[in-house]
Amino acid sequence: QVEVVESGGGLVQPGGSLRLSCTASGFAFSSYATGWYRQAPGKERELVASISKGGLIYYADSVKGRFTISRDNAENMAYLQMSDLKPEDTAVYYCWGHQYWGQGTQVTVSS
Repeated sequence: QVEVVESGGGLVQPGGSLRLSCTASGFAFSSYATGWYRQAPGKERELVASISKGGLIYYADSVKGRFTISRDNAENMAYLQMSDLKPEDTAVYYCWGHQYWGQGTQVTVSS
């Protein structure tokens, strides 16, 4: 049974930090790229960051220098460390691996 489960979202003040985690099971996670998308209300889903199976990393311009993506293939996990958060980072964040998606975790940046 394939599962992709995100955790770590929540409410944080501007300038704060959060660490999102993604746990994958039921498929060969380490053989595929993984990453994070986000979708804000009324907006299209956008790619935030991705990391290939070999460690090649992409960041959207809007998060460069503030977000860090990583993965632990031994544990079938991916992470998104988010720092200096801004209200415009508010969205549901989704983890994906291969062709599978999680249900998302809400990140709200507000004072």
